[in-house]
Amino acid sequence: MPRVTRTATLPAPPERVWRVIANPERLVDWWPRVQRVEEADAHSWTTVLASDRGARALRADYTLIDEQYPHLRSWRHEVAESPFERVLASSVTEVELSPAGDGATAVRLSMELGLRGFSRLGGLQIRRATRKTLAGALDGLGRVVDGEAAA
Repeated sequence: MPRVTRTATLPAPPERVWRVIANPERLVDWWPRVQRVEEADAHSWTTVLASDRGARALRADYTLIDEQYPHLRSWRHEVAESPFERVLASSVTEVELSPAGDGATAVRLSMELGLRGFSRLGGLQIRRATRKTLAGALDGLGRVVDGEAAA
C-alpha cells in the first residue's frame, strides 16, 4: 500500500490552519480539482471534482475517521461503487499539524492508497499523481491561511 507524504510550514498558528482543514466545505478553497462540496456534515461529505481531461465531473464520498483537535484529522475516500473502485481498494488522507515556533504550523499531509488490480503495476504513476495533488493541496492551504491573516 503506497503512502505518499508532503510537508510544509505555514505562517499561521495551528488553530487557524485547523479552522480550514476541519471544515469539509472549505475543501473547495484549497484542495486541487474540488469544484464544490455537497451534503457535508460533521462526519461525511461529497466532493465534486473537475476532470483533468475536461470530461464530466466526478463525485467522491468521504467519511471522517479520526479527529484530534488541533493536531490530526483523517478521512477515508469511500471507493466502493464509485468510478475510483476499479483503481483503488482504499484511500485514506491524513493531515497532521504541529507548532513550528514563531506562530507557524508544520503541516504533514499524507495519503495511503490501496491499489486494485492492474493499477498495482502503475504504482509509480499513481504516486507521482498523488505527490502532485498533495503539493497542490499544501499550496492551496497556504494561500487560504495567508488570505485569512490579511483579512
